[in-house]
Amino acid sequence: MQQLPNVVPGALNPPVAEKLSETNAAPHRPRILILYGSLRPQSFSRKLALEAQRLLEHLGAETRVFDPHELPLLDSVPASHPKVQELRQASLWSEGHVWISPERHGTLTALFKNQIDWLPLEEGSVRPTQGRTLAVMQVCGGSQSFNVVNALRVLGRWMRMVTIPNQSSVAKAWQEFDDEGRMKPSAYYDRVVDVMEELVKFTLLVRGRSDYLVDRYSERKGAVEAAALAAAAGVVETILNQEESA
Repeated sequence: MQQLPNVVPGALNPPVAEKLSETNAAPHRPRILILYGSLRPQSFSRKLALEAQRLLEHLGAETRVFDPHELPLLDSVPASHPKVQELRQASLWSEGHVWISPERHGTLTALFKNQIDWLPLEEGSVRPTQGRTLAVMQVCGGSQSFNVVNALRVLGRWMRMVTIPNQSSVAKAWQEFDDEGRMKPSAYYDRVVDVMEELVKFTLLVRGRSDYLVDRYSERKGAVEAAALAAAAGVVETILNQEESA
């Protein structure tokens, strides 16, 4: 520690491989929440969400698809609103997310962003999205673009999520689904399968270990300093009590 004079002793320890081999994961299936970003009756992001759900269920996951209809704009109602609570409880239930949005004006839709904005970074001592895995996908009305998935990656990092390397962007989505709403065979479909498979693998890898993975020096340092202050306050209180009784 002599070479690191600015590091608080006891708050920084080398990572231990054995800690990553331990897991507190429950035996249940991986729990995945799917969010999509359009209210159109023929929403292609919703169709892709349902296709992702089918794949995830086949791969052994348990899924929930959140319906964004009737979710109020952020701060227009209290957080106790039933639709807000439904979304937050689904996030707490989940171990991983799938985010799917159309591209609108070069980025994700306001409808999708509103869903994420209702998820707080912290709620009491709980961080509703920290340590959860995330897969990002987008649907395009025209040629293939990666504006939305790039924006979603930034958003996922801000929400302290583990975003998997793979992603999917479906170009000309209107011609990639049949009349039954099922995605047609194509290289785009194959990539969606890749992404869902990878998400389940990463979720199995991370869950039960996320507390250790997101355990941070800065937070441990704060705990050490708080404990030192509490101990010092206790000593002062003891001295004052002794002086009063003398």
